[in-house]
Amino acid sequence: MTLALAYANKARCAGGEFDSDGRSVAFDVRKDSDVCYSDIQFLWLGREIDQHVFPYIHGGITSAGELTGGAVEYPVLSGVLIWLGGAGAHNDADFLRHSAWLLAPFALLTAVLLALLAGRAALLWAAGPPLVLYAFHNWELPVVCTAVAAAYVMSLTRYSVRTRGVLAAILLGLGFCLKLYPGLFVLPLLAFVLTSERKGKGLDVRGALLTGGAALATVLAVNAPFAILGYEGWRASITFQQMRTADITTNSVWYWGLRPLFGWNSGGEHSFQQLVTFASPVLMLAAFALALWLGWKRYAETGVYPWIGVSGAMLCGFMVLHKVHSPQYTLWLIPFLVLLEVPWPVVGAYLLADAAIGIGVFRYFHAIVTNRWVELSESVVQFGVWGRAILLCILFFLFLRSGMRGALVPAVQPMPGVRARHTV
Repeated sequence: MTLALAYANKARCAGGEFDSDGRSVAFDVRKDSDVCYSDIQFLWLGREIDQHVFPYIHGGITSAGELTGGAVEYPVLSGVLIWLGGAGAHNDADFLRHSAWLLAPFALLTAVLLALLAGRAALLWAAGPPLVLYAFHNWELPVVCTAVAAAYVMSLTRYSVRTRGVLAAILLGLGFCLKLYPGLFVLPLLAFVLTSERKGKGLDVRGALLTGGAALATVLAVNAPFAILGYEGWRASITFQQMRTADITTNSVWYWGLRPLFGWNSGGEHSFQQLVTFASPVLMLAAFALALWLGWKRYAETGVYPWIGVSGAMLCGFMVLHKVHSPQYTLWLIPFLVLLEVPWPVVGAYLLADAAIGIGVFRYFHAIVTNRWVELSESVVQFGVWGRAILLCILFFLFLRSGMRGALVPAVQPMPGVRARHTV
């Protein structure tokens, strides 16, 4: 039912009259005012999806950052899904509908896995506002599914920790090939496998190496054919993200908090972008290191490395400090709010701040064009940006200290003399 609502919401911008390129006339008229914009429909043009060109192989990127020849700005598995969604489509409405059919099973599988792991808390995913707002906004559902599937595999205690670690690493590797961020979770997964109890044999270095090798081999196996057959097109997706700037469309604390300090002239813009290009990755790496270290301290207290909590904290650090914070990234976070015992008032506050962005930012763009209610619309966006950032900082630490909801149990035995808590 939620997916049907999600599609109906985006489909308000699709169909009716089309121009010569197969673009719905309604899209440009309604996408901001009616909050029915989607990247899926927008990217029907500009990436040769309408020409049904297979991605990357013949692509490239210009010095101005314009993708050509079928190259897209996403990792290769997302590019293949985009191409499949465009197969047989003659206009952006077809593309949106085909993509929705392609993506919906991943949302359903994610719901099933979350229900098996956390019980009724999975309704936050299955019936929550974010799925309505973002299910078909971009191609997030497959990557979320891989991350949740990795958590599910790690809960199958009838298999050895090594076996589960390798299988989960493969899933996270596939997630990396969809949208990158699950690759972050390989590090805490390695720490979990490394510290698994082996009846007095010490740290499982071999198991950790096998787990890391499985993730790396998966990424290489998926990317190698594209890099060999069309290196320029494959590399273009990386270059595009490197060239992207922190602007009004990115919803980041960098733009709303730091940009005004540099003035609005071209010189200030250049200095600002240079600072963000340096500071954003450095601070993200620091946040990742802090999460891993705090997870290790937690392991010393409980005897079990909280890899899911550390993964969630690393994601929070990424979402706050990256130069781009697209609204649909909330779908990445929701499974952690389901799996970890985060207080429900905090969850509710985050959903409120998220709605201020997910709805407010498009109304803000419409207000700028029409010059009506601009200050009020901007205030809503700023509430969303800063409210979300503050709550992500709180969740960073809550995730590291929270137990697990529902049926998850410790997957390894704690160290002798240490009382294990309900954490994985």
